[in-house]
This record gives sequence, structure tokens and C-alpha cells, in this order.
Amino acid sequence: MKLVSARVARRRVARLRTTEAHPMPGSAAVAITLTDAERLALEGLVRAQHTPQALARRARVIRAAAAGATNAAIARQRHSDVERLSCWRTRWATAAGSPAARLAEAPRRGAPARMTPEAVGQILAVACEPPQASDRPLSPWTGREVAAAAVSRGIVATLAPRQAARVRKRGCASHSAVATGRRLPPTTRWWRR
Repeated sequence: MKLVSARVARRRVARLRTTEAHPMPGSAAVAITLTDAERLALEGLVRAQHTPQALARRARVIRAAAAGATNAAIARQRHSDVERLSCWRTRWATAAGSPAARLAEAPRRGAPARMTPEAVGQILAVACEPPQASDRPLSPWTGREVAAAAVSRGIVATLAPRQAARVRKRGCASHSAVATGRRLPPTTRWWRR
């Protein structure tokens, strides 16, 4: 954590106060008005026990913005930065749909996934069955053997051994469970029995 001098801290506080009192032209916050249904839905998101915290935090921000608080006041109260709050305020005003959909994260950047979830499930099924059922003379599966079996069954056109090992490690059972014939669901890990 970077320490700042008292003088720099005083300047930052003074700049923040002047920005609140006299906002810069063009930086007016987007006005938020909520219908009764939206207000109830946001309240439900905040109070639900199983709501992801990021979603609940955004719902609190939108509720505070609808109550008339400035971005700087919400930022101080929520220990956040003004740019992030401005972004969520703008997204709320421009997006359509349910409140949960309007507060959801945008898709991540990067290349799309090359394997479908169905293909991953089929590769996990191959990796969780005994190798002898696929005429493989192995005791545990290796990444290379899982990749070869997935390609030979037509699950995927190509599959790198390392990627097959990663898929196998992420969701298959332990060696002892495979050896004894006891199967675990693909979503569980062997150490969570």
C-alpha cells in the first residue's frame, strides 16, 4: 500500500469537495428512477442469501443512486471508486430486462470457448470410465490416452493431451474411485467426498 503525505491527502479531499459542490461540465450523473417492481426486485437481490456479492453490491449502488445520492457520496459509503459507480449507473439506465440481467457482468474479452459443455461432459465420461472398457491397457487414464479416446470416438476433431488432462483433473474421480468402480458426479472433486 502506497503511503501519501498529509499535504497530498488534504489536496485530494479538497479536490473531492470542490468536485461535489461544482461538478465539471459534462460529468453529470445519469438520473436513476425506479418503478415499484424494480425497487422490490433490487431489494430482493440485496436481501437474498444466495445472491453473489458483486450483484448485491451493484443493486445497493443503484438503490442509493435512485435515492438521489451523488456518485462521490456512494463511492465514500461503499468504499468504491466514482468511475465504477458511473459505469453501473449508465449500464442500468441504458440496459433493458430484469434487474438481475441489467446488473449482470458483461461478457469477458477474449476468444470464445472451443469446446462446448456437452463435449466437456463427454470427455469427462470417457475419463471416468475404466480404461479397460475402451480397450486401453492402462490402470489410470493419462492425458494423452483421454485425448486419443475422445478423438477416436468423434467427440472433438482434435484435442491436446494437456487440455484433456486439465478437463480430467477438473471434474473426474480419483484413481481409487475408478479402480473400485465407484463413480462420483463430474462436478465433484475427489477430495470433497
